Amino acid sequence: MRTPTGTARTQLVVLRGNSGSGKSTLATALRERPMSVVQQDHVRRIMLHEDGSEATPETGVLLDRVVRFCLDRGKDVVLEGILDAARYRPVITALLDDHVGLNHVYYLDVRFEETVLRHGTRPERFAFSAEQMREWYRPHDVLGVDDELVVGADSSFAQTLARIADALDAGAARTT
Repeated sequence: MRTPTGTARTQLVVLRGNSGSGKSTLATALRERPMSVVQQDHVRRIMLHEDGSEATPETGVLLDRVVRFCLDRGKDVVLEGILDAARYRPVITALLDDHVGLNHVYYLDVRFEETVLRHGTRPERFAFSAEQMREWYRPHDVLGVDDELVVGADSSFAQTLARIADALDAGAARTT
């Protein structure tokens, strides 16, 4: 059963990609618009204290509820995380189907070797190894939903941010 969420004016951005693909950096930059940012890692590691070694449905349930809570209060939302398609497709597609505003879905498609290089520049680079990243890595893990945009590593951070910001600006102009 469909549960409409959000308003005609709200926008939902789904940013997915492997560890080290740049999604958290983009989400942090988008937060300045302002937007509510719902991070899979925060929900999983901090709120639910999961280590990621086993699949639990709680993360998906809580992600869904937090995103809907924000949308229903008129907030634009960025949902960000690895959000692997096999596990999270039902949660994400339900949000996309139920959201009465505009949806923007991006998959950051970055080769494994590049994600490892990027990981080496991050403050949390010692929190997990390249070997662990390889276990989590899912090549070209697209959802296959309408209007999903696949962004390759050849798109710089600035270009990708501008692309998303332009889509949000165009969406805001349509709803005013």
